[in-house]
Amino acid sequence: MDEISKLMIDQLKDAYSAERQALRAMPKMMKNATHPALKECIQMHMEQTEGQVERIEQALEMVGGKPGRKVCEAMRGLIEEATHEMEENDRGEMMDVLIIAAAQRIEHYEIAAYGTMVTLAKAAGQTQLADLLAQTLAEEKETDQKLTGVAESEVNPAFITMAQGGEPEEEVSANENRKSGGRRKAS
Repeated sequence: MDEISKLMIDQLKDAYSAERQALRAMPKMMKNATHPALKECIQMHMEQTEGQVERIEQALEMVGGKPGRKVCEAMRGLIEEATHEMEENDRGEMMDVLIIAAAQRIEHYEIAAYGTMVTLAKAAGQTQLADLLAQTLAEEKETDQKLTGVAESEVNPAFITMAQGGEPEEEVSANENRKSGGRRKAS
């Protein structure tokens, strides 16, 4: 087996472990999430991830490998951090913010991993493998964008309003005062 195949098998085994760990963590995230749009996003990604695991198995077959006992330590750390944050906080707006942050850290790790594997497969002339992995890369990017959309349009504004308890209107007044040349500064 050549060095490129060995490296690709190792990277695929790491991705396989990462996806399986993420898949085991998502039900807890969904259980702790309160916002319907966030729950929907997690549910959608759980279903996608099941297909991604199958895609990795197919990719491993293409390069002569099998899912192994390799553990993705990076994903383990990301999930441990997310679990700790969920245990330390109550359900509600803040928990939803923390879940999105944890989910996006996971997505960004996966985007980096799949991006690397797609580029390596293309460089090695393995276009069929690159195309297969590019499907997962596109899904990971799509999930990241959906999480950003849920955060920006729904979860973060609800958290800010709850956390500031009426302060947003004061902040707007202070910003308007600054724009109009007033001396008052927002804190």
